[in-house]
Amino acid sequence: MKIQQFLVVILLLLLSTSSTSTASSDASALLAFKYKADLENKLEFSTNTTFRFCKWQGVQCAGKKVVRIIIESLWLGGTFPADTLSRLDQLRVLSLQNNSLTGPIPDLSSLTNLKVLFLDHNSFTGSIPVSIFTLHRLKTLDLSYNNLTGSIPIAINGLNRLYYLRLDSNRINGSVPPLNQSTLQVFNISCNALSGPIPVTKTLSQFKASSFSDNKGLCGELVHKECRPIQPFFSPSTAAITEKTPPPPAELGQNEEIQKRGPLNHAEKKHHKRYLLIIGVSTGCLALLCSLILLALASKKHKNTKKLGQAKTNTFDPSVTGNAEAVMRIEEENNELEEKVKRVQQVMGKSGSLVFCAGEVQVYTLEQLMRASAELLGRGTMGTTYKAVLDNRLIVCVKRLDGGRLAGTSQEDFERHMESVGGLRHPNLVPFRAYFQARQERLLVYDYQPNGSLFSLIHGSKSSKAKPLHWTSCLKIAEDVAQGLSYIHQAWRLVHGNLKSSNVLLGSDFEACISDYCLSVLAIPSDDEDPDSVAYKAPEIRKLNHNNHHQANAKADVYSLGVVLLELLTGKHPSEHPYLMPDDMIHWVKSTREDNDGSIGEDSKLEMLLEVAMACRVSSPEQRPTMWQVLKMIQEIKEAVIMEDSHEMDLLTGPPNS
Repeated sequence: MKIQQFLVVILLLLLSTSSTSTASSDASALLAFKYKADLENKLEFSTNTTFRFCKWQGVQCAGKKVVRIIIESLWLGGTFPADTLSRLDQLRVLSLQNNSLTGPIPDLSSLTNLKVLFLDHNSFTGSIPVSIFTLHRLKTLDLSYNNLTGSIPIAINGLNRLYYLRLDSNRINGSVPPLNQSTLQVFNISCNALSGPIPVTKTLSQFKASSFSDNKGLCGELVHKECRPIQPFFSPSTAAITEKTPPPPAELGQNEEIQKRGPLNHAEKKHHKRYLLIIGVSTGCLALLCSLILLALASKKHKNTKKLGQAKTNTFDPSVTGNAEAVMRIEEENNELEEKVKRVQQVMGKSGSLVFCAGEVQVYTLEQLMRASAELLGRGTMGTTYKAVLDNRLIVCVKRLDGGRLAGTSQEDFERHMESVGGLRHPNLVPFRAYFQARQERLLVYDYQPNGSLFSLIHGSKSSKAKPLHWTSCLKIAEDVAQGLSYIHQAWRLVHGNLKSSNVLLGSDFEACISDYCLSVLAIPSDDEDPDSVAYKAPEIRKLNHNNHHQANAKADVYSLGVVLLELLTGKHPSEHPYLMPDDMIHWVKSTREDNDGSIGEDSKLEMLLEVAMACRVSSPEQRPTMWQVLKMIQEIKEAVIMEDSHEMDLLTGPPNS
């Protein structure tokens, strides 16, 4: 009996040891994840409390095994390291959404019990790992709003329990696989680079066109776009045209009669071939004659256009160009651009290379960039910006930094800073793709934004009279800019340093995207800066001097946002903004909108946004709100407006019929 009791005690000890070992394994996996992912030490995981890891932030256990991890909206700025969370073999739910994790998604094939995976709203790069499609119990998969590339693996069809699938807002290319999961209820692959016909399967047919939108290359019934065959550059052969050209009506009758008689005899076949040959030769001659006529007309038109262009250049039509001085200045800038490009090409031929940001696919080379046709877009405090059209028709924006402003920055410091900035990815930031440096030349490559700047939208390009935007547009743009700045401040502890309306660009859907971010920290302060740009800067930044200058900070960005908000509301340039008491400022803003719109309107809504602008423009940095607080205020205004509009609609429609 004593021997049996002894054996039971030993067995219990072994089980206890095994359980402790398993628990410590889960704790070590969590700590290993924190070490690489939580660079700002926001997760409350500690080596001193590993025995209580089930109580850690976002961790849930069942029987001393981790089954759920929900770590969301903490702006974790590191990577998702391999062989960490993938060791949690009992994990059912993993959500890391709305953080700032970078790098590739690791191999998760060992998470055989995983049912829910949310990795959306991060900055993951690389392709979708095939390991995910071995998780046969997976029901929910959300990888949206990242920077994933490559194609959608056909292995996705192996997830036969899939209920929820979102891959939208990435840079995924290739074709759409023929999904056939009868369980799929939520589906979105919009805002990617997918192409080709969409398979008409029972599963895909249940979703609207919006699930496939913003993939310019997609076609087919589901997006109401015809899939046209790729036509060669040259016209098809005469014989091919002849074969596809329907015969005239008289011949149709003959064909019917021939079909009734049966197969053609030898003589009839010969006659038929001769007839087709005559038609083919005639069609070819006619096509050649038409081509010659069109060529002659085009040549004549080209000569007339050239003469007309010369006449316009000589007369400097004020209605088009403004005045002769403006045209001469443009000509000088274009000549200067050509000379600069030649000098840059010479420098690049000797040293340096194009460096793509982490996770970016190299879709063009330095040589292609240098061969690109360049168009001057503008000059700013940090350098000159060009629109470059590459030989593969890809359009990029290239910023040539001012060598004098960056003279104090070493190559190593520049490279280190660009690597940090290159990790920023947010819908309201213009994507930064690559950079180059050699000797005194430094170039930055961004995505080209097709709809110009906020400055042009407010002030116009041809009219000197400003026109304030509708308050709903003001609110939307304000929220977009605040979102981007809050991301820079919170996720990366960086600052913009040079926010102004010309550095807010409008994307393809007219969303506001911030450009030229995080560059001012590299620049040497200048006393002869453009007065128009100085108007956006906080008072403490304007007081700089070379011996004791104030570096740009987050509160200075808040001030600049306040100036931009006031510019949005009034249509007035910051140099025209007065410093008034709150009541007087409200009266002034209303008067500017009344002068331009013809009516005041929407007073209460304007005042709410104006109060945010004035809070940002407080002289003392300590009294200004943080960017996160500004964003919350704008979002609260948005919610209040929605509620008010809903209430007004209820009043208009009256109570429901009983």
